[in-house]
Amino acid sequence: MSAPVLPIDPETLLLPIDAAREAGRAAAESYRARNPYPHGCFDNFMPPEILDRVRNELRELPEAETFFNRPQEKLKTSYMPERLQPYTRSLFHTLNSRAFLAFLEELTGIDGLIPDPYYSGGGIHVVANGGHLDIHADFNHNRKLNLERRINILIYLNQDWREEWGGSFEVWHTDMSAKAASFVPIFNRMVCFNTGSDTWHGNPGTVANPNGDPRMSIALYYYTATWDTTRKAHSTLFKPRPGTSDQEDRQEARHAVLQNVLPPFVYRRVGHRLRRLGI
Repeated sequence: MSAPVLPIDPETLLLPIDAAREAGRAAAESYRARNPYPHGCFDNFMPPEILDRVRNELRELPEAETFFNRPQEKLKTSYMPERLQPYTRSLFHTLNSRAFLAFLEELTGIDGLIPDPYYSGGGIHVVANGGHLDIHADFNHNRKLNLERRINILIYLNQDWREEWGGSFEVWHTDMSAKAASFVPIFNRMVCFNTGSDTWHGNPGTVANPNGDPRMSIALYYYTATWDTTRKAHSTLFKPRPGTSDQEDRQEARHAVLQNVLPPFVYRRVGHRLRRLGI
């Protein structure tokens, strides 16, 4: 097996900043040139014993912070890092560190990346057998920090996963005319991509692992201090794939109407409560 992309020390979880920068520079040209928007896939991303230890800790999980079971997000749960066991928590800190930000900045060309100390929407994601996540573009504004979302990373934890078991990560063209790329969620594979209001992606293929194991990943998001009042914030936007039975997101359509007719301060209060109720 080739050397890992990032030489994170398995014991201390420290990442040398010079090595991180060099890894980002080495892949930058390929990453930035990819269509329909910049993205990359990195196999053997870190020393595998790191993720082996994480998998071992994840055998015991706390109660999930979120659980989605609607047509667009089916049988998906997420777990916040601070409630996980110590080694896994420490790995999340490494992935929010200055050295890892240096890797991402060299890779993407986006300066001033900011990690999210609250891990909004991030953490450990688990999709059970029968579950999926339809094609979507992510929320673009972190309201708590008033930051613009710029980068997603996903690191897969699934040993010996096969393509026919579903759950592959898909990149779609900005006009949703066709799938542009697909990546099987195999162990120690990292997928990274720029985010925007038309960077359509997801894992719409239903998870069907014959062993009953779920699809598991580490998910983290990164931001810049570039948000301004000329921008329009949105939550997750779902798009049905052409020729499929994917359903429109009626919840988001209702919120778009409310956002247009209600004063902003009223919508902020009402919209937040309705989303918590799944309405």
